[in-house]
Amino acid sequence: MPFILPDLPFDRQALGTHMSAETLEFHHGKHHRAYIDKTNEMAAEKGLAGASLIEVIRRAHEGGDESLFNNSAQAWNHSFFWQCLAPPDGQRPTGKLAELIDDRFGSSEEMLDALKKEATGHFASGWAWLVLDRDKLEIVSLHDADTPVVRDAMKPLLTLDVWEHAYYVDYRNDRGAYADGVLGNIVNWEFVARNLDGQGAGRADQEG
Repeated sequence: MPFILPDLPFDRQALGTHMSAETLEFHHGKHHRAYIDKTNEMAAEKGLAGASLIEVIRRAHEGGDESLFNNSAQAWNHSFFWQCLAPPDGQRPTGKLAELIDDRFGSSEEMLDALKKEATGHFASGWAWLVLDRDKLEIVSLHDADTPVVRDAMKPLLTLDVWEHAYYVDYRNDRGAYADGVLGNIVNWEFVARNLDGQGAGRADQEG
């Protein structure tokens, strides 16, 4: 069975001005769909039909297949990213997640400032991540399509897409304003907290 474009976990209007319906139409409906379609095409050509999305990513990475890796990793990265977002309702980290954040960064505000700094300081395209590294929270950025799926020490908790297509419609070239808008208003902290179980990668996987 080929991979499919997952539905957004919210209505396209639900994120308001922080991420517009127009952005989601292009980002999800066109960019993400293209990664899914190209992954299906290339996986079939390379005899990987039936493999899960994570298996395809790892096989492409191990084999040095840059084109298949870029498309399959981007398909997974985006599937994870959409789940990191939720309509603005004042969500904030709570429970164990809040404790880990306070222990590592001092406060949720300081953690978000550090994640924003990582995102805005990242040169060119890529992703800023909050990850669990051997029971310790870390903030990292990965270039282009690179993904925690191929890094054993990184258990993904939260990501921010910093490719220009993620923010140009709503924020033009102001990546900082985009980071503020998303991180300060529409993070799905319940999803982030669930990922403390180390199973976050599987939440954006698909069976082949």
